[in-house]
Amino acid sequence: MSGTLNKVMLIGHLGDEVKMHYFDGGNCVGRFPLATNETYTNKQTNERVTNTEWHNVVVRNKAAEICEKYLSKGDKVYIEGRLKTRKWQDDKGNDRYSTEIQCTDFTFLTNKNEASAGQGTPQPNQNQQTQNTISQPIADDNDDLPF
Repeated sequence: MSGTLNKVMLIGHLGDEVKMHYFDGGNCVGRFPLATNETYTNKQTNERVTNTEWHNVVVRNKAAEICEKYLSKGDKVYIEGRLKTRKWQDDKGNDRYSTEIQCTDFTFLTNKNEASAGQGTPQPNQNQQTQNTISQPIADDNDDLPF
């Protein structure tokens, strides 16, 4: 195989609200931390151990606005994207590096009826609507076709 692949798939919980940053020209970026957990049983102590890994997720433009509107701290979400490391300078001028998940697709997994105890109806994101449309069988309305 001569190609390479940079793909990340995560299911986790938001650690904070989506933080938005708007630019001139109408573009925007949303950022939020995502927590994933690994749970196992320690064979020596027979104790259940949970390790939490934190991921920095970056969403752009319309997807960022959708995330800001419908996601809140604690919500469960499926994120798909790619890893990107960016270089920046801290207050003292030292070079620092941050690895982020550049989100290309997402699906909300928290049922808003459960989360808000029946306050309002959940709004599916565009990706869910597309998936539902694609997975439904095509109706047999081809009576007018000449063949």
